Amino acid sequence: MASNRVRLAAGLDVGSAHTRCVICIVEEGRIRFAGAGEVDSRGWANSKIANREQMSEAVRLAAREAERQAGMSVDAVVVGLGGEAIRGDNQVGKYDFGRPREIDQSDMAYAVEKACRQQLDAERVLLQVFPQDFTLDGNAGVVNPRGTRAARLEANVHIVTTSAFEHQSLVSAVHEAHLAVEETVYEGMAAAYACVTQDERRQGVAVADIGAQSTEVVIYAGEAMVQAVSLRVGAEHFTRDIAHDFKISFEDAEHIKREYGCAILGLTADNTFIEVPSADGRPAREAPRKRLNFILESRADFLFRYIKKKVDECGMDRRLLEGILLTGGGACLNGMCDVAELVLNCQSRNGLPVGIQDWPDELTNPTWTAVAGLAMYSGRLKEHRYQKRSSPGFLSLLMSK
Repeated sequence: MASNRVRLAAGLDVGSAHTRCVICIVEEGRIRFAGAGEVDSRGWANSKIANREQMSEAVRLAAREAERQAGMSVDAVVVGLGGEAIRGDNQVGKYDFGRPREIDQSDMAYAVEKACRQQLDAERVLLQVFPQDFTLDGNAGVVNPRGTRAARLEANVHIVTTSAFEHQSLVSAVHEAHLAVEETVYEGMAAAYACVTQDERRQGVAVADIGAQSTEVVIYAGEAMVQAVSLRVGAEHFTRDIAHDFKISFEDAEHIKREYGCAILGLTADNTFIEVPSADGRPAREAPRKRLNFILESRADFLFRYIKKKVDECGMDRRLLEGILLTGGGACLNGMCDVAELVLNCQSRNGLPVGIQDWPDELTNPTWTAVAGLAMYSGRLKEHRYQKRSSPGFLSLLMSK
């Protein structure tokens, strides 16, 4: 057993394709890798939870493998959520004092709280709150109004919500795996937490976490999150396009995508031929590699144009000075960063986990970034509780990596 001075931090990413768990040790203000587990996901259908018992079994197996590597057990995890149920909205919380007076921390918190109550339906659950800035007596863009005199305070925030049913189903599945849920966190934010620095947020940066069924996009400007959106396009859509065009199974399409695929023409030897599996009883056939890459380029172009639309909507066109970071399994496809740069007209690179000591080289790839961020978030919660500080709120946690 760990000593009283050692605290465990654990993240759990229950994706529709894979379930991953990471366990870390938090000691003396640092977070150190201890173990990780990965299994194929179960219990999903059309990107929604269909069988809670099967999902719970996948969670249990992933956690057990992480515990085996770590040599210790965990009893609570920070869980990531994404998918089509996610919704991000800008809200304003207005607080009229009636007369000018000095603003304190409680006033700011109350204005933020009022913003969170806006248009929150009974079937929605609030996941995260991201304060952006404040408006004082009509003067916008105040980052920290504490100590300033005003008669009216408005808090501008970005809130992320999800379906109450999907949220409860996931939490119940984790509980049935004999794990408590410390907190539920938007996966796009978790990925950004692991791979984006504070300076990059200030300059303007986006993160696209390309999962199997959906892509989670978060956009930062001046340290504040200005957009969080889940797009119903993911890595499996690339595979289904191949399966449909070549008339092959999903498994065979996934194989040739991984083996020969590239998301942009001209980056590989497009004039070569690849062997395409056929149905039982029929011989294999050949097809131009260019045909495969054209299919992938078309889908990648569609995805990044969709992302560009969201970037333009929040006024960040030409303002992503730090570019876009790609995470998730879909980011591993060759050529994805090239397409992102062409469509978004900014630099692009894979977002890799940073900030965890002893992080294994074999896990230094985009598929593990989100779950690394969840473990880091858990570690930050542990540190704040251990130091007996007042609740820092979501923005403080994000800014204090």
